Parts: sequence; C-alpha cells; structure tokens
Amino acid sequence: MRESPYGSVIIAMVTPFTSDLEIDYGTSVRLAQSLSAQGADGILVSGTTGESPTLTPEEKIRLVSEVRSALPRDVMVWAGTSSYNTKDSVELTRRAEDAGADGILAVTPYYNKPSQEGLYRHFKAISESTSLPIMLYNVPGRTSVNILPETVLRLAELKNVKAIKEASGNLDQVSMILRGCPESFFVYSGDDSLTLPILSLGGSGIVSVAGHLVAQDLKNMIQCFGKGEVKEAWSIHHRLFELFKVLFITTNPVPVKTALEMVGVPVGGFRLPLCGPSEKELKAIREVLVKMGFLAVEGE
Repeated sequence: MRESPYGSVIIAMVTPFTSDLEIDYGTSVRLAQSLSAQGADGILVSGTTGESPTLTPEEKIRLVSEVRSALPRDVMVWAGTSSYNTKDSVELTRRAEDAGADGILAVTPYYNKPSQEGLYRHFKAISESTSLPIMLYNVPGRTSVNILPETVLRLAELKNVKAIKEASGNLDQVSMILRGCPESFFVYSGDDSLTLPILSLGGSGIVSVAGHLVAQDLKNMIQCFGKGEVKEAWSIHHRLFELFKVLFITTNPVPVKTALEMVGVPVGGFRLPLCGPSEKELKAIREVLVKMGFLAVEGE
C-alpha cells in the first residue's frame, strides 16, 4: 500500500434531483457533508456516478462551488470535467478550478475511440490548462478504450498528473503501472470489490460508490491493511462484498441511488436515458440492505 496525500477514500457522489429532475443543490450539500462526517477524504462531483453526461456545464460548476463552500478544507472536492471533446474538457477544467475545485478527475474520452497518442494529447491538454492535481480515470467498460500502462506512465511524467482511478479490472495492468510510476503518482481502485487486491499491489485507496453507505467501513479496511492487520481487512472486505456487487447489478448509479432512497436519503430519480431498476433488481438491492442491517425485514 502506498499512502497518498489525497487520502484513501474518495466518494464518487450521486447527483440528487428534485421531483422534476432539477438538481437539488441543498440535498447535494447535505449529502456531501454527511459523507465527509463518515470518513470520506474527498468528494467527487459531476463524475459518471453523478450522471455527468446529462448535466450542463453550468450545473457542474454550481455543484463544485456549493459543495466546496460547505465542506471543511481538509476534505478535497474533485470535479469531473472531461468528455469526448478535448476543447470542452479544457474549458470546463478551467471553470472548475475558478469555482474552487481541489482536483480534477479526467475520464477517458468515450465513444470516439482515440488512439493511445490521442489519449496522451487529450490528457496533456487538460494538464496544461490547470494547476490542480489531475486523476486519470480508466474505465474501458464504459468508454470502449483502455489507457494502456505505457500511456499512463507517459502521463505520470507530467507535473500535475498525480493519480489514476483504475477500473479496467485488470490487476496485471495495475501492477505494470505501479512498477513503473514515480513515487508521487498514486493508483486508486475504481471498483469497490477490487480495493483490497489493489492495495496489496501498492495502491492507495478507492474512488467509491459503496462509500455512500459504508464510507467508514472502507476507511477501516484500508487502515487495517496499512497497519498489517490483514485478517481484519479481509473480514471487512468479505462482509461488504455482497453490497459491492449488488450496487452494480445494473448501470451505475441506478442501484446506489435506489439504495439511498430505500434508507431514507432523498436523492431522487434519473435523467434519461437512465431509468429506475426492474422489480427483480429492486428485490435484490433490498435483500442485501436488509441482510446488512440498513433496513428492517418487511413486516417487522
């Protein structure tokens, strides 16, 4: 495990909506404050868990500003600012920095399938547009393009490219990055269920979805591993595993927003093309929440 100055648990926060699917900024602020109080070291707004493809630039910037103003300074606010359009990504990154963001999450351009050289130039342009630390986000299952380790290592040579959220599911790729990157570059898991394996390779933490419900448990697991209390870390991982998996039973963030609504956190619905879960998925989510003690058994 490699300790990071950015902390170990960053929550990729959902975007709460009102009944007419406008952003509920008040609930957004309260949710961010609650996650901070539960042990989150950072809050990511307008990431894909926050339904960024359906948010306007103005909505994203207001989220950054309002969440940043509501949190303690030692809790970092990361802004998701990138898309398939480099020019727009650069502009939004500049605006996010002006709005008070502490760091930038830059996802691989999706749909247009750039080459590795195109990826490098895209992220380099974002890097040159800001003084903030940048965390790359590699999630080929959603973007159709994998940032190869050699490209990550090229980018890690840039002065403010400081981390990667790795969601390729490929632990060999994680190993290749960690073998070659500078000591000042940090690898975060992009999958809750792979946090512990990635820590064992030298990773630094998790950019989490499950942290909406179990931020402190994740923090404890990572701290236990860092202190050499491996059996306790294993125990926490296995206790949380069903939650990790059910929160991806269908497209993120549908399960986590559904789970939050079930436990009384009013985050609202989804902007199309996302929609609510099926009855079968609702049942599976509820069953795990009951099993973990978040909900009472129906009828009790």
